[in-house]
Amino acid sequence: MTPVRPVFYVSDGTGITAETIGHSLLTQFEGLRFSTDRLPFVDTLDKAREAAARIRVAGEASGLRPVVVNSCVEPELNRALAESGALMLDVFEPFIAPLEKELGQTRSAFIGRAHGMVDFETYHKRINAMNYALTHDDGVKLDYSDADLILVAVSRAGKTPTCVYLALQHGVKAANYPLTPDDLDAERLPDKLRQYRRKLFGLTIDPIRLHQIRQERRPDSRYAQLDTCKREVAQAEALLRREGVELLSTTHASIEEISSRVMEYLGINREMY
Repeated sequence: MTPVRPVFYVSDGTGITAETIGHSLLTQFEGLRFSTDRLPFVDTLDKAREAAARIRVAGEASGLRPVVVNSCVEPELNRALAESGALMLDVFEPFIAPLEKELGQTRSAFIGRAHGMVDFETYHKRINAMNYALTHDDGVKLDYSDADLILVAVSRAGKTPTCVYLALQHGVKAANYPLTPDDLDAERLPDKLRQYRRKLFGLTIDPIRLHQIRQERRPDSRYAQLDTCKREVAQAEALLRREGVELLSTTHASIEEISSRVMEYLGINREMY
């Protein structure tokens, strides 16, 4: 069996930047096994030394040199982390020197700056978008006049998590509508959605995967039966294609990829920060 190499995402802030970049890097290496751990708020020398000791122990236990994807900005913290003996990957290092040269200014190494609160207006937009997603989830509210987009799919195809991600990451007001058996049998777009056609985007999913998801939610129900899943997915895909609604499978796609593709298709451009 392939040995498991320990990987740590270390940051003086939330660790989101290090984890996002680190995960993207690891996915480029097939056939290898990694155990990952995020160590956020390593913002003092004592915490850095504790983290280094933890990393060193993990390396000794695995018999493999650990990998540290690091977004700490303070050089003293980085030196302490490097005492772990791990391969140190500084996510900012490749970019700082060229930027300093181009801008004619050295960086200000403020701890925790990467995900600091920069713009209260942007923050409130995200919160409002999140509230919108929750109140317009699964067809609860059907007034979509303020929606930036509406995801349409059968139940459990990935609508809700995508809407939540769009709200939190991009401040997008995303609603979602579940295609019911009545909608599918009618073989036409529900009247309540027709006036919002330009905002619609369809999601689909492999029936076997849908069966697995529904089985976890309502075991051995008719709702979760594989035949039900196959029928609903086929009907939904046929309906959406017939109505000219763009369609994307969520089976092997991450929420980040789904969200990016939806925004790109609908021409929605929102800065994250």
